[in-house]
Amino acid sequence: MGAWGRLMLASSVVLLAGCTTTTSGGSAVPTSAEATTASAVTTASATTTASAAAGCGSRVETGSLPDWADAGFHGDARMPHVFGATGDIVAVLFAHPLRQDRKDGSNNKILWVARASTTSPDPTAPATLVITATLDGTDTRVTREVAGGPGPSIIDMPQAGCWHLDLRWSGHTDTMDLVYAP
Repeated sequence: MGAWGRLMLASSVVLLAGCTTTTSGGSAVPTSAEATTASAVTTASATTTASAAAGCGSRVETGSLPDWADAGFHGDARMPHVFGATGDIVAVLFAHPLRQDRKDGSNNKILWVARASTTSPDPTAPATLVITATLDGTDTRVTREVAGGPGPSIIDMPQAGCWHLDLRWSGHTDTMDLVYAP
């Protein structure tokens, strides 16, 4: 079995061992090796992640980012990403799977990219991206904010599991689910 096969096997084992995900800190910008590893892990585990979190509605995509979300990436931008339910925002996952506790010193970096809107945003609405996250099956709710609106962030959750996110920015709204592993 080659290196690629071993990576796919290891990724599957890790995902099956921890069906929920959570996060902690690390480097904000991945090296090209980290990006390649993230892409390989994502490719090997996207189906497993979706089926492992059966109650979690948003699927981690592994194909190319849409044209409107790939600014700053080079070549065929293949990063793990999750689309909002209405398709107005995408969460590009620099750490996949997301984890509640990242013992390796990395972090849960998510780049939020909003689709350019054909309607003017509400000029009175704050630009800050406000994320209201609710842990599936519980009353646990947390709020996270990304100053200045969609952009780079580190989003950690207090518990592993499927988190339902309500996203609000500049008069726009969308929803998605993100899984955080233990």
